[in-house]
Amino acid sequence: MPKVLKGGKGAVEKKVIHPYSRKAAYIASRVVKQEKKEKLKHEKTLRLNAVGEKLLWFQSQLDPEKTEYTKQDACEIIERYLHRFDAEMEQIELANGIKGRQGRLHGSRENVIKQTVERERALYEGNGFEIPDIINCKHLKTFREWNGDLKKLPNIKMRKVSPKEAGTSQKEAGPEGPSAELCEDALLGDSEAESLDEDL
Repeated sequence: MPKVLKGGKGAVEKKVIHPYSRKAAYIASRVVKQEKKEKLKHEKTLRLNAVGEKLLWFQSQLDPEKTEYTKQDACEIIERYLHRFDAEMEQIELANGIKGRQGRLHGSRENVIKQTVERERALYEGNGFEIPDIINCKHLKTFREWNGDLKKLPNIKMRKVSPKEAGTSQKEAGPEGPSAELCEDALLGDSEAESLDEDL
């Protein structure tokens, strides 16, 4: 004859945890920790995606024929970046300009765009706007080779550029542009550059 389990009816009921017990508090704290961890992970992913999109935009603006960029060139690319929403804003204005419409269409999107551009413009004119370092030839080469993989973002060197610096860059660079020797070294590779120096 099979043994009868305690409790009488054969099935063991799960013990109910008292809501004010230490075990309930421990479980609640574990749930809060897990939710916090997930939230941080989600925020990090969003941030990385935003940086990735920005870098892909800058990569698409690079001239494949150009091997070096000055600070002035970088400033021109940043200006184009700050005006990237112009076409979308025109479409919103056209939609809102139609007679007979009440209220503004796409008002929230319009506000987001304006706030984003204002924030970026303030950064650019203040301490500088962070872009991939296209002024240094070695870093430019690395950036050109980047395939959009977010895991390789730490390999891409960033640099802050402001319009204040661009005015003095031509004086520092001289007539030939920014350190032509450095650019040659980056393009040839260190070993080839060293052998060229020895030959000279």
